[in-house]
Amino acid sequence: MEVAGAVSKVAIVEFNGDVQDLFKRALKLIGKIDDLNTTERPVTIKVGVFNHRTETHSTVSVINAIINSFNKAPQIFLAESDNYKGKGSERLKIWKELFTQRVAPFNLSEDKNTRKVKIAEEEICFSHILFKPNILVSTHVLRTFEKGSILKNLLGLIPDAKKARFHKKLETALLDTYEAIGGIDFAVLDGTYTYRGAGANPHAGPGDTGYRTKTNVLLVGRDAIAVEAVGAALVGLDPEKMPVIQEAMNRDLGEGDIEKIEIVGTSFESLKEKFVSVATTQKELRTRRRGPQTWGWARV
Repeated sequence: MEVAGAVSKVAIVEFNGDVQDLFKRALKLIGKIDDLNTTERPVTIKVGVFNHRTETHSTVSVINAIINSFNKAPQIFLAESDNYKGKGSERLKIWKELFTQRVAPFNLSEDKNTRKVKIAEEEICFSHILFKPNILVSTHVLRTFEKGSILKNLLGLIPDAKKARFHKKLETALLDTYEAIGGIDFAVLDGTYTYRGAGANPHAGPGDTGYRTKTNVLLVGRDAIAVEAVGAALVGLDPEKMPVIQEAMNRDLGEGDIEKIEIVGTSFESLKEKFVSVATTQKELRTRRRGPQTWGWARV
C-alpha cells in the first residue's frame, strides 16, 4: 500500500531479453522495497488468469522476476480462486515450473482458515493469506479494458465461483475488497503483450476476437491506483473516465491523476506515441490478414 503522504511513483521499463535485470532496474527506479521483502512477511501474489486456455495473463518470466524480488520472504503464494471456467488450482498450473517448497500454488476457494469481511453489502469469507502482515502483490496484463487490470484482479479474491453477481456493483466490490485486505502493496502490469479489442475483455464470447502485440513493457509501483492509471493512459484509455479509478480517488486510496504521478524510466510520452502509432495500424492489419510481427497486432 502506498505510504501516506508519499509521491506516487510508477516505473516503466522496456525489455528485449532478460526480464529479471529489467525488473531490478524498475525496482531501483521506484525505490527500495526492503520493508516488503523481509524474513517475517509471507507474500501473496494474486495472478490474474480468468481462463487458462487463453494467454491473457502474466508470463512465467514476469512472475519469476516478482518471486525473485522477494528473495527474503519465508513463503510465497501464487493465488487464484475458482470461477465458472474451472478450479483456481487448474489455472495456477500455468506457472507450475516455478513451484518449490517456498513458492506454492494456493486456491483461495479451498482455504478453511478465513476471516469474514463485508463486500458490497455481503458477508464474504476471505482466505487468511490475504491479510496483513502478508504482502499482497497484484499482477495482470496491459490491456484496453475500461474495467481495469490491477484493480479488477481483486474480484478473484472472492472465493465462490459465482462472482458475476458483483458486476453490477463492480467498483464498490473491488474497492471494498481493497480496503478489507489493507490494500495492494505492490502492483505489476505485464506488458510483454498488450491486448486490444475483445481479446482485452475476459468475458468476451467465443465468437469475439481481439488483437495483441508484443510490446515488452513493464509497469511497477507501490500505489496500485497510480499503476492502473498510467497503464490505462498508455494504451489510450482515459483514467478520468474509468469509474474504478475515480472511486478509488474518492476513497483516498491512491493517485489516479496522471499529472500528479511521477513516472520514471522510459519516457511515457514517447512510449505512448509508439502505442498510438501501432493502434492506428490495427485496422490495416486486420484487413490484410497479416501474421504477427514486431509491434504489429496478432489475433488472439
